[in-house]
Amino acid sequence: MTQKAHILLVDDDPAENLILRGLIKKVSTIAIELHYCQTIESALEFLRSGKPVSMVLMDNRLQPQRDFRETVPALRHQGFIGPIGVISGSLVEPYFQNLEEYGADFRIDKSEIDPTAIEFILREYLAPN
Repeated sequence: MTQKAHILLVDDDPAENLILRGLIKKVSTIAIELHYCQTIESALEFLRSGKPVSMVLMDNRLQPQRDFRETVPALRHQGFIGPIGVISGSLVEPYFQNLEEYGADFRIDKSEIDPTAIEFILREYLAPN
């Protein structure tokens, strides 16, 4: 393994954390450490802690009714400059066409996330160490 990545997953469903952890274990070319927060508030606190974060994967909708149009700008306002990907069970909403306007770098459907996709995203968005 030549590269290390710290991914912060922000998702209000703990099952998504378990699923992503299982998929990450199958990525053999990049050492990945997954950090998990259930709320945007805990994610902002995590970023303030100074712990390393290479990339954020943000669930599109967090309870009660927030979507990435509110949460991603909050991460940017906190000072996070790394890549932010929005994950969703459905990418059909028209507002996904303007995700860059809100500070997000890419979007991916939850059904498309697999070890190959994770590796591709990391190679695409993270500079080699």
